[in-house]
Amino acid sequence: MPQYLLANYLPDNFDPSTVTEATVRAISDLNDELEAAGARLMACGLSPASQAKSVRGQPGGEALVTDGPYLEANMDEALAWARKAAFDPGSRGEVREIPYSSLAGGTPHPSRVKP
Repeated sequence: MPQYLLANYLPDNFDPSTVTEATVRAISDLNDELEAAGARLMACGLSPASQAKSVRGQPGGEALVTDGPYLEANMDEALAWARKAAFDPGSRGEVREIPYSSLAGGTPHPSRVKP
């Protein structure tokens, strides 16, 4: 059975202080529904596209890393892994920080933190 990534992207000018309690509640309710249906493997949010790095395989086995949208690691380590995945000129990848994650060691989204 295919699996899908559903991603909501934060805008470049995102200000977390503008998120309302109603929005946090709605996100929490949706996560509860996804979990109950067995439709969620993990949940995370992506940093803005302007903070992304694109990785493109180049002739000769090199990888080109550029700023822009198109693991538990720092950005340098994540880019090292992405370079390994850029093994041919047709390969395309993107590295973005995941600020919130339900995986072990991740930072839970504020809607998932129980008081």
